[in-house]
Amino acid sequence: DVQLLESGGGLVQPGGSLRLSCIGSGFTFSLTDMKWARQAPGKGLEWVCNVYTDGSTFCAASVEDRFTASRDNAKNTVYLQMNNLTSNDTAVYYCASGLLVKGKYTLQGQGTRVTVSS
Repeated sequence: DVQLLESGGGLVQPGGSLRLSCIGSGFTFSLTDMKWARQAPGKGLEWVCNVYTDGSTFCAASVEDRFTASRDNAKNTVYLQMNNLTSNDTAVYYCASGLLVKGKYTLQGQGTRVTVSS
């Protein structure tokens, strides 16, 4: 089965850091552009970063100076290093790929929850 499995979420204080991981299986990971997205409470899905097959990345302006996306094709894994977190970063973070259809990407994991609170 095609699957994405995120991990690494949790509770962190403002100003803290977390690193999220996402393992892909059931498809040719190294040939697949990946992305990170998030959904804050009561809001729609928000794109965060793209991680392309060559390892290049492109992130939203709201996070580009604090978040770093990367991938390890040998491990079928993408990462999201998040630094200087604020309460506005509280959300469920998803690893995904493909097109956004009816509010969800065509391939999307179950998500990992990040809560930024003191």
